[in-house]
Amino acid sequence: MTAIPADKFSIKRGKDVQPSPRVSVVMPAYNVSRFIASAIGSVKAQTYQSFELIVVNDGSPDTEALEAVLSPFFDEIIYVSQANLGAGPARNRAIDLARGELIAFLDADDEWLPGHLAELVPMIDDGLDMAYANAELFGDAAPSDHTFMESAPSAGEVTVSSLLNFSCNVITSGTIVRKSVLAAAGSFESVDTRAQDFHLWVRIARSGARIGFTDKVLLRYRVHTENLSGDSIARVEREIAVFDRVKKTIPLTPAELSILERQLRGLEIDLEIEKGKAHLMNRDFPAARNSFRLANVARPSFKLRAVCLAAKFAPNLLLILFRRRRADHLGLIRTEAAASNWAVFSVISGLLRLFSD
Repeated sequence: MTAIPADKFSIKRGKDVQPSPRVSVVMPAYNVSRFIASAIGSVKAQTYQSFELIVVNDGSPDTEALEAVLSPFFDEIIYVSQANLGAGPARNRAIDLARGELIAFLDADDEWLPGHLAELVPMIDDGLDMAYANAELFGDAAPSDHTFMESAPSAGEVTVSSLLNFSCNVITSGTIVRKSVLAAAGSFESVDTRAQDFHLWVRIARSGARIGFTDKVLLRYRVHTENLSGDSIARVEREIAVFDRVKKTIPLTPAELSILERQLRGLEIDLEIEKGKAHLMNRDFPAARNSFRLANVARPSFKLRAVCLAAKFAPNLLLILFRRRRADHLGLIRTEAAASNWAVFSVISGLLRLFSD
């Protein structure tokens, strides 16, 4: 396929696309040819049917396979192809083309339950500007018997403060918002940066938009290797980066700024802990000790002190414990190899819950 310049795109509008939909469903696509048919099928199965579906091929390297999968759907979707600019700019492209007054987001590896739109559209009609739902976690890397809101809860009013404080957590594939609100807030950041969705939700809240949620499970969020966004260090670095951008680009009240600064300090400590784990896994015990020590200096705790002592006096045993903790979150199993050190093993294992974070 011929490369498309960054400022150009092609569009193919299916003959059966609704002429005046209420909802525009936005679906960026990048390396998702394995999953996208199920995502589209879940949109088609909605009990609420006033929608158009806009799929944006964001310069995907699997374009040939993607278009082969999409071919049965081309009459029913709006298909856009562009250079690889990132998920945020891909969503912006679809938003610009959208004819619906409401924008609903669905990533191409996730799936809606049939009542998703039927539940969320009335929430907008009842006075909200943006609404989001709970999700079932599924896929080969998903924790068993957990929903999104059990892992990332939402409670109380959705405000700038509650977003910064992580007491309200928005899942993009479960979100519907007025197009006018997106336009006023500026949509997603125009460059491919980390955590663009979080930055947008904060801007929407800052604009005074009314945001609500339901704890009903209305979608399925796929957890797999490709969407884990890298290792734990990258995850924390991504969170630090978006908080830095929020601080620089969004006006905050003194109370909101205080929350942000506290979160940043906590994330910097979390980063040292994650670095310590990585050094431990690489058997770089001096570097692991240093990272755990820095974390304990910044946020002293009995658990971290115990880990620091173990990293100094029994690093190989600490590594065994960490590996087993990762392999089995239900607990560590005593083995003959560890029996001679069982007293130390028992003490440390009770203090390593931070490794399961």
